[in-house]
Parts: sequence; structure tokens; C-alpha cells
Amino acid sequence: MTASPQAAATRFRIQTEPYYLPAGNEIQLFEAAYDARLPVILKGPTGCGKTRFVEFMAYRLARPLITVACHEDLFASDLIGRYLLKNDETIWVDGPLTLAVRIGAICYLDEIVEARKDTTVVIHPLSDNRRTLAIDKKGEILRAHPDFLLVLSYNPGYQSVLKDLKQSTRQRFVALDFDYPAAAKEAEIVAREGAVELATAFKLVALAAKIRNIREQGLTEGASTRLLIYAAQLMRRGVSVQQACRSAICLPLTDDDSLQETLNDLIEDIF
Repeated sequence: MTASPQAAATRFRIQTEPYYLPAGNEIQLFEAAYDARLPVILKGPTGCGKTRFVEFMAYRLARPLITVACHEDLFASDLIGRYLLKNDETIWVDGPLTLAVRIGAICYLDEIVEARKDTTVVIHPLSDNRRTLAIDKKGEILRAHPDFLLVLSYNPGYQSVLKDLKQSTRQRFVALDFDYPAAAKEAEIVAREGAVELATAFKLVALAAKIRNIREQGLTEGASTRLLIYAAQLMRRGVSVQQACRSAICLPLTDDDSLQETLNDLIEDIF
């Protein structure tokens, strides 16, 4: 038996307030967009806090949150749903987007440019005044719950020309720009989330700043706040500073031996 909309909404509620340190007026902007039911797109580098922000806002607005990590094998049908065989009976099972539309959840499509192109066709009618979802396999046009909100995210500095959002998609959304936090705020986040002393957190942030400044030497991405937290968590558990930074920061960023040597030199300089 399919769960009731109320039960499904309760299932996807965030029960504990996520830790989030504002960088600017993004909370007020998101609240205004939600009040007007305007779809939102978050732009920013990997690991800078976009997902945590959405979790925080879902908690703050007391709305269920359904998150989809997009990837190259994600079809529109994965979002909408499909017929499945159960106990010799064919039943329809909602996909995450359809479920969010029905129960009035915030649907967060993380790294939307990684998904297949047919997904954008699906989200267009949900991101304008129609607020509808076409379920072709059922011959149904589903009107979104009044509380439904569509949120996308992507990293504009990462994807190639082949992996970019079309203007026809971009111009349906209110955009919020994210970046790595200012040094003092980033250190506060790393200290809090990594459970290390603030002085250690500041050194990790200083290391990240140096790494972000050498991206032109071949690094695809700079060191994210997430990786700094990972390093801090390793240190907290007795891993040496050098090994924690190497395992949590340097090795995930590159396989290039010369770049690894440069990163190791930066660790020695900072610590």
C-alpha cells in the first residue's frame, strides 16, 4: 500500500537543525523566493556548502526535502517514476520528483548538469507559472502542491561546453551565488564541524587558500571546505597533520605526482 502524502511528508522532514553559517543574505533571498514559489538555482564550487544550505532552509521552512544526486545515467523516468511488477500485479511507483510535487516538498536536484538532457524537458513546466509535471506513462498532468519548490545546483567552473545549462533553463530560476566562505567564517565552520581547535582550523583554511591560488597549474578544483572538515576529523582521531592533509585534501584533488609534491610542500609551509 502506498504511504499517504502526510506520512511521506513526515518521512522526508529534517528533524535536527543542520549547522549553517550564513555568508551573506542568502537566507533572506531564499525565503523570499520560497514565499513567491520561485524556483531557485545555486551556483558555486564543489564542497562550498550548497547542499547544507538547502538542508538548513528545508528545516527553517519546515518543509520535507527530497534530494537527488544527479549523474550521467539519470533519465527523466528516474525522476518521474515507473511501473513495477509486485506480487503478480503491475503498480506505479512515483519517482523522487513526482513524490515531491505531490507532497509539497523541496526537491533538490544536485549538480543538475550531470544528468541527461531529457531531464530539463521535465523540469521546465515545473519552473514557470504552469507548475505542472507530465507523467506520460500514466497520461496524467500533475499540478504541483502549493508548497512545492524546485531547487537546482551546479558548479559553473567545472562543466565543459557539453555540460552546461541552456539559457532557456537558467532564465526560469532565481540564482544564488555561492563561494568558499571568508577565512574567519570558514575557520569557524571547520572548527565546529571538524571538532578541532580554532587555531588548527585557521591553518587548514590557510592551506586551502594557497591551494585555491594554484589552480592554474593544473588542478581542476580548489580544496573545498568539505575536505578541510575531513582533514580536521582525521586529526581529531589521532592521524598526524601531514597524513590527514595528504589523505583528505591532496590525494582527492589530483593524481599528478608533481602537483602532489607541490601540495605536500604547502602543508610543510603551513604546519
